[in-house]
Amino acid sequence: MVSDVHGNARDLARAGEGADALICLGDLVLFLDYADHSRGIFPDLFGVAAADRIVELRTARRFEEAREFGARLWAGIGSDRGVVIEKAVRKQYAEMFAAFPTPTYATYGNVDMPPLWPEYAGPGTTVLDGQRVEIGGWTFGFVGGGLRTPMRTPYEISDEEYAAKIEAVGEVDVLCTHIPPEVPELVYDTVARRFERGSRALLEAIRRTRPRYSLFGHVHQPLVRRMRIGATECVNVGHFAGSGKPWALQW
Repeated sequence: MVSDVHGNARDLARAGEGADALICLGDLVLFLDYADHSRGIFPDLFGVAAADRIVELRTARRFEEAREFGARLWAGIGSDRGVVIEKAVRKQYAEMFAAFPTPTYATYGNVDMPPLWPEYAGPGTTVLDGQRVEIGGWTFGFVGGGLRTPMRTPYEISDEEYAAKIEAVGEVDVLCTHIPPEVPELVYDTVARRFERGSRALLEAIRRTRPRYSLFGHVHQPLVRRMRIGATECVNVGHFAGSGKPWALQW
């Protein structure tokens, strides 16, 4: 089980060793590495100094200034912005999807671009979003993407659309999402020093349907990585880009 891969193809290629299946909870793309500002699409296009500045503004929650700064940089690329981004994302996706073992079950993260996934997901990779699948006799439900934020990452959707996907999944043994349930200890990032967006609909579904596990990623350095909500064990499976280590679920 991995999440927040963010360009770590080297470790991803070994993540499924010894497992019956690999589950990926999204964020394959690396736009900007907050730990190493020289890595990602953004510094490749605009340089490390620009990456330093935008991280500084975002960390200080000066989102409007960050957007204005970013807009000035992107203006230099002009009307080719979408083409440039898609080309860079495609390069990363080709490497990431080639590293997936068979079988892999995957859903989208908030920085992913879902329309491109069908081109790169091979026969051994099953992409699910608002859907269920049986693995080893247990039912797994998958809900991808994130909720809308001032960061405006590529795959953010409305609370209503997200709740509808949670409802479509229904009762499962393991509920797999990119973002965590809306619990302060699970959504607070201790390094970024901010609360990320979790889902209230997910929290309500956990309380109502009582899955064995709720598994997620998104928050890279959470205040708490694991806690129980009623009968459900809630686990942040880790920031794979940083650790290079998958989280194992055994039953």
